[in-house]
Amino acid sequence: MKPAPRKTTTEEAASVKQNAPPRAKSVESLAARVRDELDEAWLPRLYRERILTLRTRSHQVPVPKPREQIEIQHTLLGVELKVGRRRTMCPDLATARYLAVFARVGVAAVAVPYDITKISHLADELESSWQRALLLLEHHAKNRSRQFRSRARSFVIGEMQRETELAGAGTAIPQFNQNTKQRRPRI
Repeated sequence: MKPAPRKTTTEEAASVKQNAPPRAKSVESLAARVRDELDEAWLPRLYRERILTLRTRSHQVPVPKPREQIEIQHTLLGVELKVGRRRTMCPDLATARYLAVFARVGVAAVAVPYDITKISHLADELESSWQRALLLLEHHAKNRSRQFRSRARSFVIGEMQRETELAGAGTAIPQFNQNTKQRRPRI
C-alpha cells in the first residue's frame, strides 16, 4: 500500500483552522461565551438560585488587593481564611472553602447558608464553577496574547463580582419562625 501524500504547511494550517472553534473577537464576547457555556454552573447564577433561596446570614469577606494570596490555614485555634495579611476565623473547613471562592471573586459581603450541612456541597459546586470558568477562559483564549488573556480574566471576574454583589448578601441575622406555641387555639 502506498502512503498518502503529505499535506503542505498551508493545507495543514487550513485544516486546523476549520477544526478549531471560532475565535473570540473581543474580551466582552469571550466573557459572554464563557458565561453561555457554563449556563447553570455560572457562579453568580448558582449564588442567586441555590444559595439566596435558602435561609442565610450575611458575612463580610476580606477583599484581596491585586496579587494577594488567598489561603486556608489550619491553626491550633481552628480554621482561618487568610487574604493577604488579613485573617478571618471560620467555624469549619467547608465555610472557609465557601468564603475563599467569594474572596477570589472580590465580593465584600456574601450570604452564607444557616444550615451548616449544606455549606460543604455548595462549596464544592462554587469551587467547580470557578475552576471551569478559568479553564474555559484559557481554552478559548489560548492563541491570544498574554495581555488579552489577562484582560479577559479580569473582565470575567469583574462580571462575576458585579452580578454577585447585585444579588445582595442577605440579612445579617436569618429569619426565624417566631410561632413556637404548639397548643391548639381555644374556641
